[in-house]
Amino acid sequence: MDFCSKSSSEGGAVRPADRHEKIVKLVHKAGEVSVDDLAQTLGASRETIRRDLANLDAMGRLKKFHGGARVRSNTSVEPAVEGPFALRMAENLPAKRKIAHAAASLLAPGDAVFIDTGTTTLILAEALVDLPALVVVTNSWRIAATLSANPDHKVFLIGGAYGADAGESLGQFAVEQIRKFRARHAFLTVGAVDENAVMDFDAQVTEVAQAMIERVDSVTVLADASKFGKRGIFEVAPWARIDRLVTDDAPPRALAEALKGGGTQIVVA
Repeated sequence: MDFCSKSSSEGGAVRPADRHEKIVKLVHKAGEVSVDDLAQTLGASRETIRRDLANLDAMGRLKKFHGGARVRSNTSVEPAVEGPFALRMAENLPAKRKIAHAAASLLAPGDAVFIDTGTTTLILAEALVDLPALVVVTNSWRIAATLSANPDHKVFLIGGAYGADAGESLGQFAVEQIRKFRARHAFLTVGAVDENAVMDFDAQVTEVAQAMIERVDSVTVLADASKFGKRGIFEVAPWARIDRLVTDDAPPRALAEALKGGGTQIVVA
């Protein structure tokens, strides 16, 4: 199949985020494309294309099947309801991309970092692929697969009870493994942000984030402005324990003052 695209000799220089955009365009143009055709057209390995398709499927941008991908359908051929994670991937996507690129700029070659499971952190993983060697510890198989596209990165995938929707490891075993590592940074997503703390809606997700916080020097929370003023069920950490908030818009005055009082730096992407 000829897509009239770049030759394979040019594909090696394509950044993962750019390659993802090309894949989506090719799938939408043809309706359905095989892994072999995408690999040949983009000059990437089949393994790389399969990882790309898995991530793009998780983001809700296409539908992966064995051997290829197709355009997502609104007909009865596909399930009427997607999982919550896939639905969240489509929310505030431009803001999440801005946050991800701003967060990626905070890391230096050789840094060790915990990254928890979330829609924004999955986009962050794409932004980190081309950075020089990092050591990454994550409980998300999608993040691990994305970062493994760069062989210079050393990636540790935490095990535990499997949460199928977000593709994450949770529970006691996950927490115990996290406590075997030390890192310079933790990049975390949260469900809600108010003047007192960052919060979430799931006890096991909260426990994973708290375990990561215990094992790092610097904690960075990634949260778009839609999280401001929300109240979660479980407190992840007070602002005094959060070193940096990376967001897409300036927080309201009361929240900004609370962050300042807690010593939290605000980074607006």
